[in-house]
Amino acid sequence: MKEHFNQAIINLKQMVAQIAADAENALSEAVLAVSKLDVRRASEIIENDFRIDCEEIRIEEECLKILALYQPVASDLRTVVTILKVNIEIERVADMACNIAERIADMAKTDVGALGEDARFDCSEMASKTREMLRWALDSMTYRDPELAERVLSADDAVDELNRRNFAWVRERVAAAPQASGYFLDCLTISKNFERIADMATNICEDVIYLERGKIIRHGNAV
Repeated sequence: MKEHFNQAIINLKQMVAQIAADAENALSEAVLAVSKLDVRRASEIIENDFRIDCEEIRIEEECLKILALYQPVASDLRTVVTILKVNIEIERVADMACNIAERIADMAKTDVGALGEDARFDCSEMASKTREMLRWALDSMTYRDPELAERVLSADDAVDELNRRNFAWVRERVAAAPQASGYFLDCLTISKNFERIADMATNICEDVIYLERGKIIRHGNAV
């Protein structure tokens, strides 16, 4: 029975690795789409989202099947529960990448050059930090590394600060060019989605710490 359980977990981890790779790719493509206002690339991200949704459902079903068949306890139970929770967060990352892509077509309609250099939305630093946090979070899960997970948690404040700066920038630009308020609100939406992806990376890391140390650290708890 234990041998069958271990093989089921191996298969499950392979499924998670695939959805993680797909979500990472969706985020990378979304970053490129924003930087170039690439409508075609954005459309492909949106089209691919359904496939990732289906992957998430298959992993959830497999987790529930393992729980029903093997009734794991202790560390084995924590493993399945952690995979179930991380799977949800990964799918949400793909959703946020899709949300970013959905703004591109609208933004591409605005002649940003006519609004002046200060009107160009530069989210490169925020995008880079967010992608790095997600990569570290997924690595911490793959290698069951709580120290790396803690590193991700400590990086979240920097992304939050960039989101606050973007909010202030949007407020100033809307006041200066109200005719382009739709464009600037799209910029704010994109910033917020990057910030939410960073939050999802921290959620994954909290789950990794729970898996390895048996401690729940959400909301500042250490139970």
